[in-house]
Amino acid sequence: MPAPALARLLARSSSLLALLLACGGDGGTTTAESASTGDSSSTTTVDTTSTSSPTTSTATATSDEPTSTSTTTGELTDTGVGPTTETTTTGDLTTGDLSTTTTTTSSTSTGDDTTTTGDTTTGTSTTTGDTTSGDTTTGEPGELGVLSGDCGLIDLMELESPEPFVFTGAIDFGVVGYDYDLLTAGGQQLHDEGNLNPGSLYSEIVAYEVLARCETAALLKTEATIVYTNPMGKKTDFLAEIDGLKIGVSVVRAVGFPKDAPWTVAQADTILKGKLGDIQLSSANVAPEDAWVKQILSVVAYGPMHKESLLTAYAALDPAVKADTILVITVTDGDDAFIYN
Repeated sequence: MPAPALARLLARSSSLLALLLACGGDGGTTTAESASTGDSSSTTTVDTTSTSSPTTSTATATSDEPTSTSTTTGELTDTGVGPTTETTTTGDLTTGDLSTTTTTTSSTSTGDDTTTTGDTTTGTSTTTGDTTSGDTTTGEPGELGVLSGDCGLIDLMELESPEPFVFTGAIDFGVVGYDYDLLTAGGQQLHDEGNLNPGSLYSEIVAYEVLARCETAALLKTEATIVYTNPMGKKTDFLAEIDGLKIGVSVVRAVGFPKDAPWTVAQADTILKGKLGDIQLSSANVAPEDAWVKQILSVVAYGPMHKESLLTAYAALDPAVKADTILVITVTDGDDAFIYN
């Protein structure tokens, strides 16, 4: 083959080879690029995954942020044990504790209150009951002495009946003795205005205090202010009002000398006859404006012995002597020397 032709052939072959190489290289490059693209894809995938992870992460993070809310909710759910516990706890604290507290408070408050109230009510009932029924009365602040025995039993039936009635009781002055500040208003008035016989003033005050506290008597007039038709005639010791009616009250002491000496029925008979006779005379002498419907003879007795002698003597009296009169015997106890000195 001629040289020129061979050279051309070689040149073509070289060109072809170069083309082939170029194509092959391109293909390889393409392949590499493809691989690279594959890597890229892979990378993209990774990136996507990575992105996906962040997304998840983000989701988690985002979830975590609300998860504070979500977590709160989640943890509320989770805390299903927690909040449940809290609920239970709250339940216990609210229900249990309040319950307990209520129970305790209820028990303590109500129990104590009820007990206190019960006691108070009972005490009051007892006291009131006693005062009303007249079986026993206890001294209250502002009252002189402790009363016992018949009390609160004189009412319209006894006051309007012509029949005689007898009531007995006692007053204990304890260690206090006489205290002006503990007297009722009527008792203080009797003390302030005095009477016609100073020696019997304190027995008259005691007689009034018993009637005022037991029978709700009110003082109308003291001895020197009662009006009589005959100023020189027989008088009574004071005028009181019980149940809207005017009542004359005559007072006498039952005591011997020495004070603890035996006090006989004969002595009691003398006192009763003398005072009951005077009552009839004073009732006839009182002026119409002060006229009473009945008189009470109040005997302030030194001791139980004196009371027994009085009751025995009174039972033996002529009905005409004791007619239309109520006899009240009050035995004094404690520091009662101020009455009998």
